[in-house]
Amino acid sequence: MAHVVVVGGGFAGLGAALTLSRRGHAVTVMERDPTPLPATADEAFAWDRRGAPQVRHSHAFLARLRNLLRDRHPDVLAALLEAGASELRFGDDLAPTITNYVREPGDDDLVILACRRTTFEWVLRRTVTAEGRVEIITGSAVTGLVAAPTDGAPTVTGVTLDNGTSLAADIVVVASGRRSTLPDWLSAIGVMTLPEEVEDTGIVYCSRFYRLRPGQAPPRRGGVIGGDLGYLKFGVFVGDNATFSVTLAVPTDDAELRALLTRPEAFEQAASLLPATAAWIEVERAEAITPVHRMAGLVNRLRTFVVDGEPIAIGVHPVGDALLCTNPLYGRGCATGFWSAALLDEAIAAHAGDARAQALAYHDAVRTEIEPWYRSSVNQDAEARRVAAALLAGEDPEDGDDPRAFMRSVFREGLVPALRRDAIVLRAFVRNLNLLTPPDALIRDADVGARVLAVWQERDQREPEKPLGPKTRAELVAAITA
Repeated sequence: MAHVVVVGGGFAGLGAALTLSRRGHAVTVMERDPTPLPATADEAFAWDRRGAPQVRHSHAFLARLRNLLRDRHPDVLAALLEAGASELRFGDDLAPTITNYVREPGDDDLVILACRRTTFEWVLRRTVTAEGRVEIITGSAVTGLVAAPTDGAPTVTGVTLDNGTSLAADIVVVASGRRSTLPDWLSAIGVMTLPEEVEDTGIVYCSRFYRLRPGQAPPRRGGVIGGDLGYLKFGVFVGDNATFSVTLAVPTDDAELRALLTRPEAFEQAASLLPATAAWIEVERAEAITPVHRMAGLVNRLRTFVVDGEPIAIGVHPVGDALLCTNPLYGRGCATGFWSAALLDEAIAAHAGDARAQALAYHDAVRTEIEPWYRSSVNQDAEARRVAAALLAGEDPEDGDDPRAFMRSVFREGLVPALRRDAIVLRAFVRNLNLLTPPDALIRDADVGARVLAVWQERDQREPEKPLGPKTRAELVAAITA
C-alpha cells in the first residue's frame, strides 16, 4: 500500500483521505489553517476556516453524494444524522397540485442531505481521525512539489512545506480548492503545459444563516425552494439542528444591487418580497445567526492533466475544485468533489503500482462522469448572463430572432409549471438535479418531453403563474431602498 499526502483538509481532501485510507493506504492530510477539531457541530459553525470562505455559504448535499455515503461509508451517513443532519426524500412534502405521485423503487435514491457544510466537514474530520491510517497536520502549508528527474513527465515524490522541510509520498492528492496554486507548483517542476478552461459564472452571491425559534417548524416545502427572476436568483437551503440559509445571487455587473444585498436590512427586505423565502424568515419563525456573507470571483474551471494521451505529471492528482469547479448555485461542488475522490480511489486500486495507468484511468473517468456537468454549467451560465445583461440594460431578453427563444418559452411556460403538477416530470427533473442522470437526460426523455409540451400548449388557457417575486429589477430596488 502507498503513503498518500493529501494537500488540503476541506471537503474534497477529507473525502479523499477517508476513501483512500479505507482502501488500506496510509494518508497524511496537510491543512494550512490552524484548525483544531471543535467539540460540537454548532461550535464547528464558528470554525476559523480562512482558507475556505465558502463554508459560510449555502450548500446542497445532493443525492449523488448521499448515495456514495450510503453505499460505501454508511457509518459516515449515520454519524451525520446523529449530528443533526436530516434526509429530504423525494415524495415527501410534495406540492398539493401534484396528484399523480406513485412511489417507485428508484425513489430510494432521491434523497438529499440537509446539513451545514461545517457540520459535514466536522463529521468527516472526526471519522478520518479515528481511522488509524490518517494523520492530519494543521497549521502547516504545502508550498510546492518534489519531483524525481526523468526523461518524460516529472514523477512527483513528495511535497515541500512552509518550514523549509519536505514530506515524501508515493501519491500526492491536491485538494486545495478553487484558489489552488497547483499550476504554479507544476510549472516549478518543469510542466510547461496545463490546459485550463475558465468561464465566468456571471454572478455574485450573498448568503445568510438562520435558526428556527424554539417550537417553530419550517414552512411546507412543496418542491424545490428557489427560483430565477433573471435579475436575481434565490434559494433556501435546509441545514442541520434547526438551521437554514437563504442565498440571493445577482449578476456580476449589477454593482448597485450587489452592494445593497450585503446590507442585512436590504437582504431581509429582498427576501421578504420573494414568496419562496418570505415564509422562512418571518420574525416569529426564525432569527438570523450570521451577517450577510458575500462571495465573488466565481468561475467555472476545468483543468486537464492528460495531454495527447499522456499525463503531464506522474504521481500527483487533483480532486474537487482544484480539478473542476462549477457555479455554486447549482449545488454540485461537494458532490463532484467527493465523487472525484471516489473515482481516483478506483483508478489507483485498479492499477496498483502503475502510476501512469492510474493517471490515465482517473482522467478518463472524470471526463466521462463529471466533465459533462462542467459543460452544462458553462452553457447555463452563458444564457443566464445574456438574460441578465438585457434586463440590466432595460431591454427585453426575448427580442430578436434568437432560435433559442422557443426553448426558453418551453422551459418557462412548460417545464416550470409541469414541475408543480406532474410527478413524472418532477421525478426526472430531481434525478437530473441530483446528478443521477446525464445533463441532457431531460431533453432525451420522450415521455417527459411530451408531458412538458402538453403543459406548454395550454399556456394560453390556464391562469397565469403566481409571480416568483417583483417583476422587474427596478421594482425590487425601489422596495429595498424605500
